[in-house]
Amino acid sequence: MNNFLDVASLESWQLWLIAIIGFLVAILGFRIKKVAFFVIWFVLGFLLMRYFMPNIENAMPMIRENTLWQMLIPLGGGVLVALMGFTIEKICLGGVCFALVIMTTAQYFGTEIQTMAIGAIVGVIAAGASSMLTKPATIIATAVAGGYMLTISLTTLFSEMNAEVVYWPMIIGIGVMGSIIQFVTTRRE
Repeated sequence: MNNFLDVASLESWQLWLIAIIGFLVAILGFRIKKVAFFVIWFVLGFLLMRYFMPNIENAMPMIRENTLWQMLIPLGGGVLVALMGFTIEKICLGGVCFALVIMTTAQYFGTEIQTMAIGAIVGVIAAGASSMLTKPATIIATAVAGGYMLTISLTTLFSEMNAEVVYWPMIIGIGVMGSIIQFVTTRRE
């Protein structure tokens, strides 16, 4: 598995927070869709900013020496991405579907240009389908996003788990269970 998102460097309490949020997003995603999309986009923005921190530190060495900036920059990136996703819900849904495909592609299959291009094509198809099927797409996207957050945090917290083996079964299992729970509990909405 590619180490695209370096969650191993997060504190234990941050990983537990991501796991709890992932669980809530997986089972309550449609009911709290605005909050869920905000959380999903925040986590994506936060993790992507942490991924780019070495480049930022190389460009601005004073950041490397200041722990406050090292904490604030990923938080700021998460908030900015979350606010963007929160304000444009339809695009946000398509973006979540696209981002899930891209993040999973990079995490599991690598970041080579051909692999990412295939992931982008699949992501565009998923994003397009999501705009036509808003409720089911919201439920499935939030369940899978919650499953992804839960999986990356739990496999990091419990290093004895073989992430290579449990990665897909956990994401799919949590995604299916979260989807079923959401479909059952939002039947009349």
